[in-house]
Amino acid sequence: MISYLVRRTAILIGSLFLAAVALFVLLRLLPGDPANALLPVGATPEQIEAARRQLGTDAPLLSQFGTWLGHVLTLDLGKSLISTLPVGPEIVTRLPVTVPLTLAAFLLAVLVAVPVGVLAAVRADRWYGPVLNAVAQFGIAVPAFWVGLLLITVFALKLQVLPAGGFPPDGWAAPGPATEALVLPVITVALVMSASLIRYVRTATLDVLGADYLRTARSLGYTKGQAMRRHGLRNAAVPVIAVLAMELATTFLGAVVVESVFALPGLGGLLVRGISQHDYPVIQGVMLVSTATVLVVGFLGDLAQRLVDPRLRNRTAS
Repeated sequence: MISYLVRRTAILIGSLFLAAVALFVLLRLLPGDPANALLPVGATPEQIEAARRQLGTDAPLLSQFGTWLGHVLTLDLGKSLISTLPVGPEIVTRLPVTVPLTLAAFLLAVLVAVPVGVLAAVRADRWYGPVLNAVAQFGIAVPAFWVGLLLITVFALKLQVLPAGGFPPDGWAAPGPATEALVLPVITVALVMSASLIRYVRTATLDVLGADYLRTARSLGYTKGQAMRRHGLRNAAVPVIAVLAMELATTFLGAVVVESVFALPGLGGLLVRGISQHDYPVIQGVMLVSTATVLVVGFLGDLAQRLVDPRLRNRTAS
């Protein structure tokens, strides 16, 4: 297990490095010059060149990457070209919106998807089993922003029971309004995420129901429910854990997108602002934090799989 942990950690570090390289290069391929963010319309070529020297974008690309990576390793994500504020602290101030939204949506998606997915598999021979599967399949194709707009139309504009967007200026110092502001975004992300999760849970449960060890347990006198609780759930949990890790990462990315629909001051709003203003440090900072979150969650999911299933630990040791 220790050798696997060391190897998997090395893969994580390598993946983070490759992600940083890809992010840095792809941003430089986008149209637009970050020096223009510092200059008024109609700036002369001399002013543009001076702004590039100030930003360091006149240096060779490899030199720029080395400088940026060195700052990142010291947890310095640079300063915004527009506000001149440090990007790292600005990201931290946005996390109290994005993180609760992500965790609440993920928890709600799991609470909905796991029992529904199991029911769709166990009752596949009943009429509502295929119906649940079809609804989940339809939900996968529905974009998150459309679900958000639909919820705003129904609950904010027509029923007027929840706010359509925004977040209280005092943040979580006003827990009531802050919670109300997150209700519709949480439901939006959870509905979209639970659709795909239902499919995964259903597939894993069907695999367990058709396994030889479950039929053997039934032949020894266990009821279907007893056999599932004693032998099925743990085996079904192994592939689901990997999916849960992936879904948690996807929920985080989905929350960043949905924040723009509900005008929430989270990472999504910061990213949209950075893109519209060609603010490279802001874009790089938000994308790097998002990518690192996805990779770390996947890493933790792999470790959780080996803790649950001893067969994977034995395979690793061999």
